[in-house]
Amino acid sequence: MTTPLNGKLVTVFGGSGFVGRHVVHALARRGWRVRVAVRRPDLAFHLQPLGSVGQIHAVQANLRYPDSLAHAVAGADAVVNLVGILAQSGRQTFDAVQAFGARAVAQACKDAGITNLVHMSAIGADAKSPAGYARSKAAGEAAMRELVPEAVIMRPSILFGPEDDFFNRFASMARMSPSLPLIGGGKTRFQPVFVGDVAEAVARAIEGGAEAGATYELGGPQVKTFRECLEMMLEITGRKRLLVPLSFRLAGTLARFLQLLPGAPLTRDQVAMLKSDNVVSEEAVAAGHTLSGLGITPVTLASILPGYLWRFRVHGQFDSAYHAK
Repeated sequence: MTTPLNGKLVTVFGGSGFVGRHVVHALARRGWRVRVAVRRPDLAFHLQPLGSVGQIHAVQANLRYPDSLAHAVAGADAVVNLVGILAQSGRQTFDAVQAFGARAVAQACKDAGITNLVHMSAIGADAKSPAGYARSKAAGEAAMRELVPEAVIMRPSILFGPEDDFFNRFASMARMSPSLPLIGGGKTRFQPVFVGDVAEAVARAIEGGAEAGATYELGGPQVKTFRECLEMMLEITGRKRLLVPLSFRLAGTLARFLQLLPGAPLTRDQVAMLKSDNVVSEEAVAAGHTLSGLGITPVTLASILPGYLWRFRVHGQFDSAYHAK
């Protein structure tokens, strides 16, 4: 059944990525026309089936060129900024993408008179953090607050979903390695949140369901340690691997070399981030600035992970050893 269009246009920066495709889908289901602003529109064709014919279209935009951003937001009723990176590479630095880039998007919105803006940040964003990722996220938030005070900021904990960079990464490592590292002893606490719930939060905020100018912290229904996350992944994939505690100091030394490899399996910045828990704050809960405050009941890890981690089992989806448990 075709969703009736609501006559409104939203520009989504970074809409072709992991979070982006879910946000685009959530907005398309609500009848928005979606303009996806990306550096390579030719690599965004996978988004077309998420909406009706002509409902979703990609345009070229580069955070370094203000004119391209101005064209991307021209005529839009709302804007979503999802542009971000997990590791630096070449000119794609944290500051360039998540600080300068966020400011550039905010400036384009201000110039166009757009106040309906949702910006994706992350739990742990802190101007005083030892991690460049967290500092750049904080700088991006500050730019949003300065230029578009009405902007809604979303701070998710670690994300899980079919294309995630956490459970998939460690499940892939477990296929080849007899052991997995527990950085810092595996005691860091996370509140993994389903990417679909985060996309729903963004869509509701765009439609006025969030408090203007507020910061929302998005976490799932369970708080789990790094160790517990890996144990759950290993149980679902049916693999037995040794979990080896690794001190932050040793992990930092190791990361210094690993971050030079293609794909950067581990960076010093990621090690620094693991020194702090990544959970929803008591302040956000008290203020109602959470998924629950947006009327969303977050789904559990157990209801989603088996649906995509099955491919890491020795005999795939119908592995009898897993189903016999």
